[in-house]
Amino acid sequence: MQEPSIKPKNPNFSSGPCSKRPDWSVDALEDALLGRSHRAPESKAKLKEVIEKHRKLLGIPADYKIGIVPASDTGAFEMAMWSMLGSRGVDVFAWESFSTGWVNDITDHLKLEDVRCFEAGYGDIPDLSKADPARDIVFVWNGTTSGVRVPNGDWLSETRKGLTFCDATSAVFAYDLPWDKLDVTTWSWQKVLGGEAAHGMLVLSPRAVERLESYVPENRPLPKIFRMTKGGKLINGIFEGSTINTPSMMAVEDCLDTLNWVERIDGLKGTIKRCRQNYKILEKWVSDTPWIDFLAQDEDVRSFTSVCLKVVDPWFNNLPEEEKLPFIKSMTKVLDEKGVAHDITGYRDAPAGLRIWCGATISRSSVRELTPWLDWAFETAKTKASNV
Repeated sequence: MQEPSIKPKNPNFSSGPCSKRPDWSVDALEDALLGRSHRAPESKAKLKEVIEKHRKLLGIPADYKIGIVPASDTGAFEMAMWSMLGSRGVDVFAWESFSTGWVNDITDHLKLEDVRCFEAGYGDIPDLSKADPARDIVFVWNGTTSGVRVPNGDWLSETRKGLTFCDATSAVFAYDLPWDKLDVTTWSWQKVLGGEAAHGMLVLSPRAVERLESYVPENRPLPKIFRMTKGGKLINGIFEGSTINTPSMMAVEDCLDTLNWVERIDGLKGTIKRCRQNYKILEKWVSDTPWIDFLAQDEDVRSFTSVCLKVVDPWFNNLPEEEKLPFIKSMTKVLDEKGVAHDITGYRDAPAGLRIWCGATISRSSVRELTPWLDWAFETAKTKASNV
């Protein structure tokens, strides 16, 4: 097969950190308040602006609290679980590595006793109808490492007694989330926004705030960066730009730049549209290509952002299991070396395959120009392996 002649303009298809917005340059950071205290009025104003732009663009209700917290999405979700879980039973839904990590934290580290775990393998999703509205519910919206997402929020009760804890790190700005169904929601800037890592976003419903102010877990010490209350009351400053620890004002400026870009492309509607258009290009290619398929067979739960693919060519399937991942890596290595696609090997714990980011910061032309290279890389690697 002849090597394609046109390369994607943007080869950054990593699923995290993800590609910067189109036409981004370091000039976008020229107004960053470098060398300034994050507690200076000007710095706090920028942090507050990040919060309010998220509220406006995502349609987050006015009575929900939004904070910028340490340690990316992981830190945001951990501080929520350690601060609020334990007052009632917990239902945890897991179907990929990060949601499985929440199961382990809840059972092995928080050591909660009344826990029901509903798990599924890579490419599948558990039975969401088993969620009990009397219990707390923990789940990810978009399984970044499996390419599987929840189809909607219909399975979450409007009259629930428990709280819903949603890890939405690769879902925010890709789907229109039902905020009335979500009590604790977290994400990072590094996914659909293509921002810089290390900072997390935490959104609390009024019911979540009530839990924080009324429930104190017994015998559970909380590190400083997890503490959201003082004297039984929410520390409101955290949700007004007074961060728990020192943020990067460069990363804050970068986030503001991307949020301004989102505004220019018609806000949430624009980012959702770009994600789905990118996904549709891959969907068409997969339907026309016999050697590849989606890891998630049910299209109703297939991710539009972290698109996970598996090789279904009979030759590949007949390889010994220990040879499958090296074959995939031989494909992705040559694509990386040629500057066509970086970081598209499937997640280390997932079945051997490809993972291609199709978030809003990726252009349709880059996805379209990638597909012939995938065919070329597969045929090249297969020919080489067959001749060994």
